[in-house]
Amino acid sequence: MPGNGNCAEALLLRMLLLLAATPMLAAEPAAGKELFGDIHVSGEFELLSQTRERQQHLCQRELPAIFFQTHKELPVRGNGSTIYYHRIEQCCEGYRPDPYSGHCVPDCEQTSPYGCRNGFCRGPQRCECFAEFVRNEQGACIHTCPIACQHGRCYLNGTCACHTGYTLDEETHLFCRAHCPKGCGTHEECIAPGKCDCSAGYRRTAELGCQPICAPDCGHGKCVAPNQCECFPGFMKRPQRNVCEAKCYINCENGFCESRLTCHCRAGYRFDGNTTSCLPVCPDNCGHGNGVCIAPGICRCFQGYELRGSSCEPKCVGNCGYYGKCLAPNVCGCGPDGQLCVQGSCDATGHCQCATGWTHYVGQCVEPQNIMQLVSNERQRRKHNEDFKYEFNTLIGRIFIWE
Repeated sequence: MPGNGNCAEALLLRMLLLLAATPMLAAEPAAGKELFGDIHVSGEFELLSQTRERQQHLCQRELPAIFFQTHKELPVRGNGSTIYYHRIEQCCEGYRPDPYSGHCVPDCEQTSPYGCRNGFCRGPQRCECFAEFVRNEQGACIHTCPIACQHGRCYLNGTCACHTGYTLDEETHLFCRAHCPKGCGTHEECIAPGKCDCSAGYRRTAELGCQPICAPDCGHGKCVAPNQCECFPGFMKRPQRNVCEAKCYINCENGFCESRLTCHCRAGYRFDGNTTSCLPVCPDNCGHGNGVCIAPGICRCFQGYELRGSSCEPKCVGNCGYYGKCLAPNVCGCGPDGQLCVQGSCDATGHCQCATGWTHYVGQCVEPQNIMQLVSNERQRRKHNEDFKYEFNTLIGRIFIWE
């Protein structure tokens, strides 16, 4: 019919315009296929405002790279200012990670018991109690009348009457404090009726009474208030450090610089030349190097090892039997000579016994048809050469007299 060509063109144009205005949906990926480019799972990327909120109060810190080593054979390589340091992100001072959101939130643990329970932690060590709660002398948010009155009794009109030996708090009049008629000394507070003790952050000495505590100690300085050091003439504090030390060009973490090149380590630490800092010391080096000493006397074992007492010892799945001993991760040795026995068991004569149809080949039990696979590349052949040397010295070498 005349005009059908024009109608078809108009219909095709309308379809193209409709497709252009309709959002294109990405095809579902086949099972097991990865997603690339702009295709992503919903929620994988966050808004810029969310990223800024997550990164707020997040600081970078460098720690010895050895603390992150998980395998005994792997070399220690960090991504910090030198290969001996590893750079990590952590919450800045005064903040802690929230277990639910993962964001860094203000920390009130130091000034408010239970981390500002019954209140809002508005900033580092700044706890604001909910309505009907008040902060007591320990910094905890406690109920007020008519619910409760600390060391007192609530009346129907909302007032608090204190028990004997206690007086109403002069500032809030909402809870009762212990009363010491004779008063307390310098840096002391009344903790019970007629009983004084050192305030928080102070400890009693026989000569000078209650004195401030600085942890760690001030080095070449004097502790003048809790965790506040005043340096002696000629000594200084480095950024983000409270210890007084000489001007020096080494890190000297867990210690303080006595001079430009001398680091004095705290108890439980030893100077390490690679990191130029003091690293923790553990008995027996965590089992002759089978783990990492992460704090004085505390080991974290490498993969394949487990902590027994204070030492990291190799772990063998399935045990090595009465006549065997675990020499390395999943490697048994038969006594008394220590013949290697992997995938086998030790008999009473001290030899490796393999299952029926298997053969003992260089320290392990294997099926005969799989022997060639064990020496298929240069790396495996080098390893077997070392195993051959061990086997020779274990079973044969002991009968020779070496000059």
